[in-house]
Amino acid sequence: MDSAKASQPEGAGKWTGEIWGGFASMLVALPSSIAFGIAIYVVLGQEYLAYGVLSGILGAIAMGLVAPCFGGAPRLVSAPCAPAAAVMGALAAELLKSSGASPHLIVALLTITGALCGALQILFGALRGGKMIKFIPYPVVSGYLSAVGILILLSQIPKFLGTPKNLDLWPALTDFSQWQWPGIIVGLCTIVGMLAAPRLTRKVPATIIGLGAGLLSYGVLAFFLPELRHLTHNKLVIGPLFEGGSSLFSSLGERFKGLSDLRLGDLKLIIMPALTLSVLLSIDTLKTCIVLDNLTRSRHDSNRELVGQGLANLASGLIGGLPGAGTMGATLVNLNSGGQTRRSGILEGVFVVLAFLLLGKVIGWIPIAALAGILMVIGCRMVDRQTFHLLKQKATILDFVVIVAVVFVAIEVNLIAATGTGLALAMFLFIREQVRGSVVRRKLYGNRISSKQYRLPEAKEVMEQYGDSTVVVELQGSLFFGTTDKLYTELEPDLKRCRHVILDMRRVQTVDFTATHLLELIADTLSERGGHLIFSSLPPNLPTGQDLESYFGEVGLSSSAHAIKIFESLDAALEWTEDQLLEEHRLLAKGQEYPLELPEMELLREFESDDVLSALKSCVEQRAYREGETIFKKGDSGDELFLIRRGIVRVLLPLENNRRHLLATFARGNFFGEIAFLDRGQRSADAVADTATDLFLISRSRVDELAKQHPVLGIKLFARLARGLAVRLRYTDSELRALKES
Repeated sequence: MDSAKASQPEGAGKWTGEIWGGFASMLVALPSSIAFGIAIYVVLGQEYLAYGVLSGILGAIAMGLVAPCFGGAPRLVSAPCAPAAAVMGALAAELLKSSGASPHLIVALLTITGALCGALQILFGALRGGKMIKFIPYPVVSGYLSAVGILILLSQIPKFLGTPKNLDLWPALTDFSQWQWPGIIVGLCTIVGMLAAPRLTRKVPATIIGLGAGLLSYGVLAFFLPELRHLTHNKLVIGPLFEGGSSLFSSLGERFKGLSDLRLGDLKLIIMPALTLSVLLSIDTLKTCIVLDNLTRSRHDSNRELVGQGLANLASGLIGGLPGAGTMGATLVNLNSGGQTRRSGILEGVFVVLAFLLLGKVIGWIPIAALAGILMVIGCRMVDRQTFHLLKQKATILDFVVIVAVVFVAIEVNLIAATGTGLALAMFLFIREQVRGSVVRRKLYGNRISSKQYRLPEAKEVMEQYGDSTVVVELQGSLFFGTTDKLYTELEPDLKRCRHVILDMRRVQTVDFTATHLLELIADTLSERGGHLIFSSLPPNLPTGQDLESYFGEVGLSSSAHAIKIFESLDAALEWTEDQLLEEHRLLAKGQEYPLELPEMELLREFESDDVLSALKSCVEQRAYREGETIFKKGDSGDELFLIRRGIVRVLLPLENNRRHLLATFARGNFFGEIAFLDRGQRSADAVADTATDLFLISRSRVDELAKQHPVLGIKLFARLARGLAVRLRYTDSELRALKES
């Protein structure tokens, strides 16, 4: 019993927050929806204001009830919004001006546009496009939304002044005789109320305070001006929603009267606006969702939200309402008022229905100038004032130009043209970013980096002296027509002095035909000097699904006609270029030369001078291995040091899934196995004979026994071993420094 009583207030408290959140967000969404509807339909004439009011209310109902049920962002409140008003208003004006369509047909086309917008959003969500839409560059989105804000502001100025419908902006501003001073006073009071609202209280939405100030000022003016007390034939207010005994259902029927005049050619006029609207509303919704995620530390489902918004806009279009999106203002009010789940969004739609049924007659008394004032404030707030900060730095001036270009095209032409401009500039910005960032991640020369094959000092000296004839270029990003010229510019000095150019491709994302043509040109240039273009680490599957080695074969780049070689790893490519260099200087150890004797081993030089070598021979054992035979495996016990008389040995580190990583390669005259020789522990890697191999084995236990009789032997052997390891560490340090500095 006690637990039941304890849980009851908690449940009631949750519902209290949902109810207040839905009610408060309705107070924000409903006036704005009505204002947006009027902004669209006033283009068709004063007699269509009621159509606009009804469209805004029906849109708020459909968006409020449907979007929360199917969307992927709890707490989000959806309603008709400014971008929808701007696009639909521009479409109405364009249809009226260019096509000469009747107002009834335009109403039908606007309705179909909203429904088509919803269908496209459903398609976006079904195709998992929720994340793709968010990749549109911010300057393009900022320019578009700023343009929408400016267009809304400019379109409401004549309504704010109360001038006749046929007056454009500039004549309306200059013809003072047409101004309606009572309407201007009402509009100013509304604007002042909205701007002062945050300082007065944050519990009541600014839209309600502004609208209340407008209604109050209209009431005061009506006390002194009797003509303002009549609802009919009053141009300063919305007027009766249903005249001549008509009802809601008959008004809805009127909206679809123009469908009988619809032709296939008319549908072509609305495809691009519907696409523009769907993308813009999707961006507006997802932007609000991201802000909501940050405030609530949650994550929304972008694709599900697009489907939910699409279903809501489709439903809104089918009943004659305006399209909309997840709105920032109403959503934040819902959250701050206690809304925590999608129930608060649904309740917002329910409260819109109740307000319409209970206050339908009162809506007709709302002053047009008050709604114009609300929209003017909304339009001003949509303009991104941070844009001008982009002028402070050279790196962001182009972003400012992009924003200005989108705004200019939207104002001078229309929003549809601005959409095309925005998409073109988005591609331009992408190419600019790719071009501005170099595709060359690192560049090193062969005298500063080497393969994993340990060379003898004589070979190392040659590689340090002549190794700069090879250059290793690590590439990154996209090799396409926008980056090829810069790549060639960076490689041009090396093409004049280097014989071999190694391109490490492991971080390359895409390669197009223009890039392959440039690579072909580089290969031919190197071929003229007896060199090669060498590819290493070609990705088997690029993010595009492209197999790079197969693609090179298809375009003829890897054919025998070009001096091109392809290696599986950078180490293999480096080893090949080193072999070419050492072969020219007759220092290449191919592993098949005559077997070396003990005095010829680099590690045992100077041992003959004091007869230490003759004593050491008693500790030495000879062994031979076939090509591919394992010399020892990781984990084996053993204390032998191996000296290579003939052949090549690779030391490999075993990995999971039967994979092995190459640690080092040792050729004739070198040594390996020193770790177990020094600490007498288990072998740390595998050693495999890469060719037929002959070895000397020196046992640590035998050396220790012999050193008791010949102390100089132990001292000298460990000293030479330490020196050999020190030389290897110095080479490693040098390469690490080169990698860090490049």
